[in-house]
Amino acid sequence: MKREIISTDKAPQAIGTYSQAVKIGNTVYLSGQIPLVPETMEMVEGDMEQQIRRVFDNLQAVAQAAGGGLADVVKLNVFLTDLSHFPLVSKVMADYFSQPYPARAAIGVAALPRNAEVEMDGVLELEISR
Repeated sequence: MKREIISTDKAPQAIGTYSQAVKIGNTVYLSGQIPLVPETMEMVEGDMEQQIRRVFDNLQAVAQAAGGGLADVVKLNVFLTDLSHFPLVSKVMADYFSQPYPARAAIGVAALPRNAEVEMDGVLELEISR
């Protein structure tokens, strides 16, 4: 199958040797997003909820660039430096997703790029008609 590299200026540009997303057939692999503001490439200002929302907004922008949206996410991975924020992730996630929810993992990590407190990546499965 043909591999397509997905890129958008509506999400932070890659800060390393990776693509924002890679599409193979109807499957899109979203790279991890941290709470960077695309226009400034600086971390979003605000509390943990603002950081989580920024990450979802970034994921959404890349998903849209791939021809889908967050409703197409079938697997979401959440990385947190403090797992006590997990209930907040679930609360905010309800503003971005509706049932049926994607499969999800939440992993506590010691550190993330740019000293972020949250990072998420995911897998989309696009409908054949797109």
